Formats: sequence, structure tokens, C-alpha cells
Amino acid sequence: MREETVTSARKRDHLVICCEQPIEAGDAGFGDVRLVHNAFPECDMNAIETGTRFLGRTLASPLFIAAMTGGHPDTLEVNRRLACAAERYNLGMGVGSQRAALENPELEGSFTVVREEAPHAFLCANLGIIQLRDHGIEWAERAVDMIDADAIAIHVNSLQEAIQPEGDHDAAGCLEALRNLCTELSCPVIVKETGSGISAGTARAIWYAGAGAIDVGGYGGTSWTKVECLRARDPGLIKLGNAFLSWGIPTVVSLREVRATGGPIIATGGLRSGVDIAKAIALGADLGGMALPLLKAAMEGDDVLSATIEAIHRELRVAMFLTGSRTIQDLSHARTYITGLTRQMIEEID
Repeated sequence: MREETVTSARKRDHLVICCEQPIEAGDAGFGDVRLVHNAFPECDMNAIETGTRFLGRTLASPLFIAAMTGGHPDTLEVNRRLACAAERYNLGMGVGSQRAALENPELEGSFTVVREEAPHAFLCANLGIIQLRDHGIEWAERAVDMIDADAIAIHVNSLQEAIQPEGDHDAAGCLEALRNLCTELSCPVIVKETGSGISAGTARAIWYAGAGAIDVGGYGGTSWTKVECLRARDPGLIKLGNAFLSWGIPTVVSLREVRATGGPIIATGGLRSGVDIAKAIALGADLGGMALPLLKAAMEGDDVLSATIEAIHRELRVAMFLTGSRTIQDLSHARTYITGLTRQMIEEID
């Protein structure tokens, strides 16, 4: 089997497993966060403004359609529906890893459909840090050009690679590759974790390399470790994956760590409601990303996806109202209570 076919088949495996298997694990920490209630909000809930700015673009909402899929013909319709929603609601959207289409241009359609259906949306291309290191800026430029992207997310997924049967285990030279990309590429670079979170120390290295934003991709929610365990046939790899199911920095903790180093920030990892997005904004995020809830809705159809997004926005507006936040900027200053293990971990941050 050619490598191109292996990569594409893996994308199909990921889509099926994410939609049909229980692939969530851990606690992102949002259950330990409470927004402080304002009994006198002094604003009109119907006049609340959810618009926000991110990397120079005005978006209608901080809800970000996070990267999940692409690279197999069966993923085209899902990406089309997600892109239609991004265009309709003026949301930012990231595509899944474009490696398969870069290896085999015949698979580009599952990605190019996104710009076709969302001509005005803020779109993020997606390339793995290992592929960036091995193929250089040319692949990054091709990924951006493929969907006429406004930014590119360089994803880091060392844990997934360590467990994946086809994984890349050599991560040397990646920071240098990132620095070169940030220096040479004409659009912003977002560094994105995929479920293990980013620490303050790592964030500082990312900012120093020249990145324009960080997606914390924290622990909690979709577990790519669990996905790879479900894909694996080798009992040794399954045992190895199970040993690392609890590995990573919970999203709320990672958000607090990265927030102390700069911004802008996308919070992904275990956000499941508009209230979670409101909490993420209050804790310092600029956008709150969701993948699995929107992927499952998109698999059911355009109407279900629209209803899901509208419910998230309704929850966000109510949370803003109950904190007296007329705008997203106001929400970013809302007070929070943090309890439990999340508070204990945050107190350990230097």
C-alpha cells in the first residue's frame, strides 16, 4: 500500500471512530470554573454583541469550528457542511491535517470545497510540525494556497505520534522549522496542540519563534490517544496508549499558563457548550474551538448543524447577560471562581 493511501485511509478511520466510538477522555476543567453571577446585569440581553476580532479579522462570534477532518473522499460532504455554517454565521474554521492531499493532489477536493462554500470566512490551513520540518515552507505554502487560507495551524501531536502505528517518533529540529516558517510565510502561523495542552514554557518558545497565535489544545474532550488505541491491532500499542490516557495539561490549566505569556489564544479541548466558551473568554481566550460536537452534528445534516450552532450562541448570550457583559470585551473581564483539582493545578503555576 502506498504511503498516500495509508494517510488517506487513516483519515477515514479517524472520522468513523470519532463518530461511532466513545473517544472522549479526561476533564478539561470547565466543571471547576464558575462565572460570577451579576444580579443586576444592567444590559439588554437582546442587544448583546458577540462579535470579536482575531488576527485582524472581525468574526460574528468567538465560536471557532476547530480542525477535525479532510483528506479522504468520504470527508468532503462533512467539510462542505461545516464550511457552509462558517460562511452563514461568519465563524472562523480550521480544516484537518492536509498531509494526505499534499501527498496525493487527487484528494484536494475534500479541502478545496471549504473555500468554495465559505468564500468570506476566516479559514485556517493545517499541517503537522513533522511534515513542516521534513518538507519545509513549500508544503505550508501549498496547504495555504489549497484553500486560500487566512492563516495556517501547525499542529503538534507528539503523544498521538508515539502511539500511532504509523507514527513519527523523531521530533528533533521542529522549533527551527517553526521559526523559519514564521519568518518566511506571508500569513499568520498558529501553533496548535491536539489534546495534551501547552505549558507556559512551551508558549514562550512558540512566541519567540514568531507565531501569531496559540491553540492550547488541552487535555479533556476528544482523546487522540483513545482514537489510536481503537485503531491499533498491536496489543503492545493498545497497552501503551492506555497507559497515557490521562497524560496532558487540562484545557483550563493550559489556558491560564499560556495567557500569562501573551496572546492571541484559541481554547480547544473539551468545550461542549456556549457556557464553556464564555468561561474560556473570561479566562483569557480570544476564541473557543469545538470539533467533535460540530462534527457529529454535521454528519446528521445542515439543519442539525445550524440548530447546534444556534443553541451554542444562545447559551453564550445568556452567560454574557448573567455576567453583565454587553460585549465579548466585557466578558473577557468577567470574574470567575475556580475550585477543585483545577484550582490546585493553577496554584502550582510558577
